[in-house]
Amino acid sequence: MEILSKIKSDLLKKEDNLSCYATKSEDVIRLFPKKEDIRPAFFHDIDTIIHSTSYTRYIDKTQVFSFFENDNVSKRVLHVQLVSKVARTIGRCLNLNEDLIEAIALGHDIGHTPLGHTGEKILNDISMKELGIPFMHNLQSVRTFIVLNNDNLSIQVLDGIMCHNGEMINNCYKPKKKTKEEFLEDYEKSSLDSSYAKKLRPMTLEGCVVRISDIIAYIGRDIEDAIRLGRLDRKTIPQNIVDVLGDNNRDIINNIIIDIVKNSYGKDSINLSSEVFNALNELKKFNYKEIYDKANTSEDLEYYEKGINKLFYKYLEDIETNNKESIIYKVFINNMPDEYISKNDNKKIVIDFIAGMTDDYFVSMLEMC
Repeated sequence: MEILSKIKSDLLKKEDNLSCYATKSEDVIRLFPKKEDIRPAFFHDIDTIIHSTSYTRYIDKTQVFSFFENDNVSKRVLHVQLVSKVARTIGRCLNLNEDLIEAIALGHDIGHTPLGHTGEKILNDISMKELGIPFMHNLQSVRTFIVLNNDNLSIQVLDGIMCHNGEMINNCYKPKKKTKEEFLEDYEKSSLDSSYAKKLRPMTLEGCVVRISDIIAYIGRDIEDAIRLGRLDRKTIPQNIVDVLGDNNRDIINNIIIDIVKNSYGKDSINLSSEVFNALNELKKFNYKEIYDKANTSEDLEYYEKGINKLFYKYLEDIETNNKESIIYKVFINNMPDEYISKNDNKKIVIDFIAGMTDDYFVSMLEMC
């Protein structure tokens, strides 16, 4: 025990050299009391995340392109690893807590649906129609850890996940300190109002790093994937963007990271120069027009929408008729605690089940209907 205590003490002493703006293990806040072990608090959270079955399902969830025949194109599992690497690179340069950064990055997309943002939009439409509340993958990620998995992750990690929205770019990310109660209030209000969710700010500088790293990790990689699939010609990237960021994933990542480090070192915020910020905004618009808006054919979109709706109403009927032979009972409901069943509307239960599906599982379930 003396050896373990010394190791734990030595590990925590390493945090003494972190930036004064970094979040330390001694700052950890949890929903429920927890005796920390030899691992620093946020390192422990990493283990909790990667050993969850929810993390396992990243491996077959869409990043941008679904059901392609090319093993070199990104899946969601690769995206979260790239976010982690980009964010830890920035965090190391700024002397922040890399364990906290890695935990947020690896957990940030746990709540993503099958079929990527297309699946998310369809589930949101169903949720708004049936429950009058939005479905957003960042909030579903938090819900997965708190409600579905019953994991006691730190508030700092949960907040970073909740506030990670990589679709919204700013030239300055400054954290907003929060108590546990304030985090829960943000979570509850965001779950009812998507406009409130868009105004969220992370409570830690590490959360701010992950937020900007989300777009850094996908913006150039999605270009490479589109080129591999013959969906894009590199020469079509506007020259004014290329002059600032480059025309390939390696240069785009490097140039943005260098810009952030130069403009954020020794500061209490994460900053982009106006030149890089404007170029990144333009590149995002280019990607939407040339990649994301063209990723699926009209036939694909119709198939996905009809398929998710068919599964939703089939499983809802199964619950309401108490059909214990249904797959939603065998795979999901029977494995959930009674408290979850009693506290959640049947419609929300079905949404939770569908949101957790992988792409291939979605197809196999649809074929069974």
